[in-house]
Amino acid sequence: MAQRDITRERYTDGKPNLRRYHQAKWDEPVIFELSVPGQRGILVPEVEPDLRAEVGDVLADIPSGMRRQAPPALPELSQVAVVRHYMRLSQENLGADLNVDIGQGTCTMKHNPKVNDQLAASPKLSDLHPSQDDATVQGILEIMYRFEQILKEISGLDRFSLQPGAGSAAIYANVSIIRAYHKARGEADQRDEIITTIFSHPSNAACAKTAGYKVITLYPDADGYPDFEALEAAVSERTAAILITNPEDTGIFNPRIADFVDLVHEAGGLCSYDQANANGILGITRAREANFDLCHFNLHKTFSTPHACGGPAVGATGVRNELAKYLPVPVVERDGDHFHLDYDRPDSVGKVGSFHGVPANVVRAYAWAMSMGADGLREVAEIAVLNNNYLLAKMLEIPGLSAPYAEGKRRIEQVRYSWEKLAEETGVHSEELGIRAADFGLHYWTSHHPFVVPEPCTLEPTESYSKADLDEYVAVLAHVVDEARNDPDKVKTAPHNCTVHTIEHAPFDDPGQWAVTWRAYRRKVGGEEQEGT
Repeated sequence: MAQRDITRERYTDGKPNLRRYHQAKWDEPVIFELSVPGQRGILVPEVEPDLRAEVGDVLADIPSGMRRQAPPALPELSQVAVVRHYMRLSQENLGADLNVDIGQGTCTMKHNPKVNDQLAASPKLSDLHPSQDDATVQGILEIMYRFEQILKEISGLDRFSLQPGAGSAAIYANVSIIRAYHKARGEADQRDEIITTIFSHPSNAACAKTAGYKVITLYPDADGYPDFEALEAAVSERTAAILITNPEDTGIFNPRIADFVDLVHEAGGLCSYDQANANGILGITRAREANFDLCHFNLHKTFSTPHACGGPAVGATGVRNELAKYLPVPVVERDGDHFHLDYDRPDSVGKVGSFHGVPANVVRAYAWAMSMGADGLREVAEIAVLNNNYLLAKMLEIPGLSAPYAEGKRRIEQVRYSWEKLAEETGVHSEELGIRAADFGLHYWTSHHPFVVPEPCTLEPTESYSKADLDEYVAVLAHVVDEARNDPDKVKTAPHNCTVHTIEHAPFDDPGQWAVTWRAYRRKVGGEEQEGT
């Protein structure tokens, strides 16, 4: 009997077939529901009587009002039950280490080199305590200092804080600095408006609103660029700042960005550059050349540290010299060969995170940047832009898809596509396409609100993906679109091979129906809240 060439069966007409995929699916309860009273994963030894007598009452110095009246209601499980629980959940995941993950648009998902994870896991770093004396942590302080110098070179700005815990925290830090600047000039009450754009990250508007500012949002002109005439109408003596992302989440770079900055400066406002989309412009353009006063980078995106569902992350916030005194405390200072954390900054906006941030991710980002070098960082941007525009060309070959605004022009590092025509022709919506794509092991993202682009799909391939990866991604989406035209129920009833599921949006639109903690959930479903939780 002749041997079958299984490898050849994976190809048709010389092209690879769609990848066969079926994900493990577990009916797995939340860990609290698995709890069994009395079960233990580890037995903590009793304290020896002599030690207890010498140490005394360790709670004596804690005010009674700060002590729990009962132990916390933690789940009680054996070790094997805990391992099984998290292993099952891990089998229901998609992620950059498992699949072609270019569908997390605006979040710059890229490969995180495992050697950098090993550096971060070293006991030399992981065993450090944030309250140690500066003299005992010179190594990590030097890395933080050196990484700040890298960010200064990349942005052209003069000082950075690595304390903010993510991009949104960095934006809030920048808004706080903006407020402190105007307060020092006696204009805080007068300047109560912040301008942003609809395709900038929503965190800009959210942070400004949270800080008490009125938010003015600019919409795009016919070509998709932020409307300059609308900015002229919005700027006034009430303008505190403009917070803007460039390139925006459409992938479009605003070539008049310096004009926007100059106009706001003429009115006495500051300009803050959201550089979460910086992966396509590293080494090509900088915040300083556009005359920005503040900026921020997301280390968990641009600098290849794990995204980690938004944390632990680092949003590095940078400023010009005249704003440096307002940066969050502490900042790392250098005195000869000695490094120290400087808390003595009376004009600082205070702290926007615990201690001095997430050093493990600073180490990862520093290692990545050092391994790239200046030329390598520019090459990152060039390959990311090349990948994005190759993907754009291939995607637009699929009938029913468009790339609104700046039609016929190239984009920087992502594109917000629209399946509006396909939805009109087939009744299949963008979200349904994404769920069906998960049946082939792909991740796909629509858009954050508001859905200015109808039936949106935002893809951002970064530099991490090969031509073969991009071709596979396009082939899967083309196949799903073909199903939408010929067997729409198969798409609408997806998933079939994956644990991804459809979401009923209504509960999430009503704060009375959702909960962000287990305790809040138990209250809402009528469960009895245990004492001490």
